[in-house]
Amino acid sequence: MDSNKPGGAWWAETHVVENMPPPLENYNLFTSDNALREAVLREGASWAEEELMAFGQQTGLRESIALGFQANENKPQFYSHNPQGERIDEVRYHPAYHRLMQISIEEGLHSSHWSHPGPGAQVARAAKFYLQAQVEAGHGCPITMTSAVIPALQHQPKLFEQWAPKIMARSYDPGNLPAAEKTGVTIGMAMTEKQGGSDVRSNSTIAHPVGQGGSGEAYELVGHKYFVSAPMSDVFLVLAQSTGGLSCFLLPRWRPEGSKNAIQIQRLKDKMGNISNASCEVELRGALAWMVGEEGRGVRTIIDMVAMTRFDCMVGSSAGMRQAVAQITHHCSYREAFGKHLSDQPLMQNVLADLAIEQEAALTLTMRIAKALDHRDEEAENLLVRIGTSVGKYWICKRTPEHAYEAMECIGGSGVMEERIMPRLFRESPVNAIWEGSGNVQCLDMLRAMNREPGSLDAFLAEVELGRGGDRRLDHFMDSLPGEFRDTGTIEYRARRVVEKMALALQGSLLVRYADSAVADGFCASRLTGESAGWLYGTLPNGVDCKAIIERASLT
Repeated sequence: MDSNKPGGAWWAETHVVENMPPPLENYNLFTSDNALREAVLREGASWAEEELMAFGQQTGLRESIALGFQANENKPQFYSHNPQGERIDEVRYHPAYHRLMQISIEEGLHSSHWSHPGPGAQVARAAKFYLQAQVEAGHGCPITMTSAVIPALQHQPKLFEQWAPKIMARSYDPGNLPAAEKTGVTIGMAMTEKQGGSDVRSNSTIAHPVGQGGSGEAYELVGHKYFVSAPMSDVFLVLAQSTGGLSCFLLPRWRPEGSKNAIQIQRLKDKMGNISNASCEVELRGALAWMVGEEGRGVRTIIDMVAMTRFDCMVGSSAGMRQAVAQITHHCSYREAFGKHLSDQPLMQNVLADLAIEQEAALTLTMRIAKALDHRDEEAENLLVRIGTSVGKYWICKRTPEHAYEAMECIGGSGVMEERIMPRLFRESPVNAIWEGSGNVQCLDMLRAMNREPGSLDAFLAEVELGRGGDRRLDHFMDSLPGEFRDTGTIEYRARRVVEKMALALQGSLLVRYADSAVADGFCASRLTGESAGWLYGTLPNGVDCKAIIERASLT
């Protein structure tokens, strides 16, 4: 056949694939992250560095990354009955989801900070959670709830003694079995109802005492829950109305004698993000549960759990930002356009550096709160946790969706393709801002802490003041902060702006004290001077050392 005519062999290839970055895989998520490594050492977890290096290597493997894709490509499936017609209320997950759960639990992401407390325990655990969340975020929900239940359960010593060993065990058992037959258990939450949402005091679920009633006693719950996350958890913390008011209850999926508890799943939620993790609506039809803490003090009891889940929202959003930065710095260091690598184009450098600054600021604030969690026996640190978690959860989670979108744009059209991780990062990006208390709830919680816990605002401002003298722009910004609290008559109306300024002041203070000078300068120049009104990324002013910031954020 004449190869010069149509149909010849040379027509079989139309082009050579070139100028396409290789996949980002088989790299160490810990050693390649300068800001994380420094934070771990600075905040007291240097003893965990070798363990984190090993976990960073594992989380960066091609096989680990594939688990995240597989778990999200195969949604959980709900089975109400078995073939014999018996009600089972079972949600089945893809094996990749179970493997991710197994890894997280065996690594102690749910319990290491409780089973081995001490200096740096919360910091080391947060670092591991941050690494694993970059692989897959959805399974982190039951890991978080299993972790966060411990301080709430301590309000009821007998229940704590009964359940804590299996909650903290590093053994993942996904079987649909009574807890007595399992080596380890996971925890879920069931607070939200249709009519109230965040206003849990309007809950209508009723708790009927089985016997005498009261703290630690058995009740039967009747009602509905509109949003139950991780329905295959072995135990749930639930809010319901008892005679003395809204109370907290421990609700197992199986009754002590081994029969199925009266928990009926109505349907799974069809969510835009957090796909691998099932969420559902349930009806409680006389479900057996035990009261945790004082009767009528359910919110106070469960708030200890919510505080920890909100902290994990900070960790998870910071992790999503980090994975986005890793993807775009990798892509732009290979991809060429108009005769230069994208990472060498001045306007792209502005965008890349701005996104990297945001991510490092989020991580730095998060890890400072992790250190404070390690030192909650100190009053100032405990107060910082109380007010700083609300501030950090609001701001970091709010900044993540636009961060994810802008990172997608850095990659271009390919960044929108489902075969890449960017669409998943984008879908996950609003989740943490909405769950565990939306933005308004966080702002109101900050005001509540300020008013009800004397010294919390002082502790926050004292932490910010430690950065004074490090940058004149930060000093000026700090000078204006106390004035935000003087007009108490309008402070609720202005609460978002107040919390925003608090977050920026704390991030600026921490970066000036601890970060690379280029990052700190870029943050102060763009976030504290009013030159970035509108908060679009890629608007860094002249003089910022974008190249140094990008090099610091790039894989090393």
